[in-house]
Parts: sequence; C-alpha cells; structure tokens
Amino acid sequence: MKRIESETYFRRKVAREAALLLYTLEEKEFKRAKERAAKMLGLKIFPSNFEVAEELDRIADEFEGEERWSRLIQMRREALEIMELLSAFHPRLIGSVWRGTANKNSDIDIVVFSHDEKLVIEVIKKGGLKVLGVERAPSEKNGRGETFHIFVEFSSGDKTEIIVRRPEDIDKIEICDIYGDVKRGLTIDQLKDVLERDPLRRFIPRRRR
Repeated sequence: MKRIESETYFRRKVAREAALLLYTLEEKEFKRAKERAAKMLGLKIFPSNFEVAEELDRIADEFEGEERWSRLIQMRREALEIMELLSAFHPRLIGSVWRGTANKNSDIDIVVFSHDEKLVIEVIKKGGLKVLGVERAPSEKNGRGETFHIFVEFSSGDKTEIIVRRPEDIDKIEICDIYGDVKRGLTIDQLKDVLERDPLRRFIPRRRR
C-alpha cells in the first residue's frame, strides 16, 4: 500500500513540474515537458498527458483566480463571433476554450473546412479582423495531406488559430492525445447553447484510475 502511495506521490510531483514548465512557456510540448521534469527531479516516472493537464488546470486556478473564468466566457463569445462570420465553412470550436480549461496563455482554436484557404482569409478580413499570418502544415503525422493555419487577433488582444481542413475530412474522427477521447468540439448552435445555459461548462472525460 505504501509503495502505491509513494508512486502516486512521485507521479504527481513530475506532473506538477511538467505543468509548470508548460504554464511558464518554458516548454510547449507535453512529452518534452515530462521528460525534462523527470530529469530535473531525478526520477524515472512519466505521468500521462491527462495527469499533466490536471496539474496545469490546478496551477491556472492558483495563479489566475476568478479572472480566469471571466476570460473563458469572453473567449467563447469571441469564438462565436468568428464562427458566425465563417458559418459557410462549418466551423467547430476545439482546444482549451472548448474544453473549458483555457488559461492566460491560451488562444482560441477553430477548425473550418474548405479547399480554398484564401477564401477563408478573405471572409476574415472583410469581417474586420486582423490576420497575423498563415502557415501550412501536414494534416496527419504521416505527412499525408495538409492544413492551413490562419492566425487572427481580436481587438481585445485575444488570438485565434483557424485550422483549414479539406471538406471531405468533416466527419473524420480524431482522438485527443491529452484526454484520450474524441475531439468533438462545438458547432455554432452548440456554442450558443453553452453560452446561454452554462458558459463555464467543461468538456473533460473522467480519468481512468
């Protein structure tokens, strides 16, 4: 029993250190943060991404307090604004703003579907939003296909990353590498419902112990 308690303690210690590295932006990837945290603590224990995400959530609560929740509501409202602007491209809110775990470093992640990223950019600009830049990236880890990432800034200073995918991928199932569930996200109507009924609602599965 003591051995199990000891392992749990050290797993959480590594997870906490990894989460701090992510929160302070010293690391950007969960895998690298866990490796570095374990090395710093002299341990050979590697918690799951889920465990690190839980600690990251606790840290954000500790440092940001109530301001965190007013910011989440604001970002969800901004997400709805840009999603309605891009309604023709079947937008879906994903990422930490969808999950309800956004912190001060978070941006708004929205996926849209189109064969023409230039058309998406044109609609964004006509809507009066500032486009900071565009990047092209592989759509899958094996390098097949590609997506376009459009970076947008609101007047509030909040930033949005709009991922442009192929229309034929609209029903494609994607598993979250942090929580292990399907990344469903929210449509325009679903986001409206959340903002009306429970603007701080979270979309996080229970961790299997």
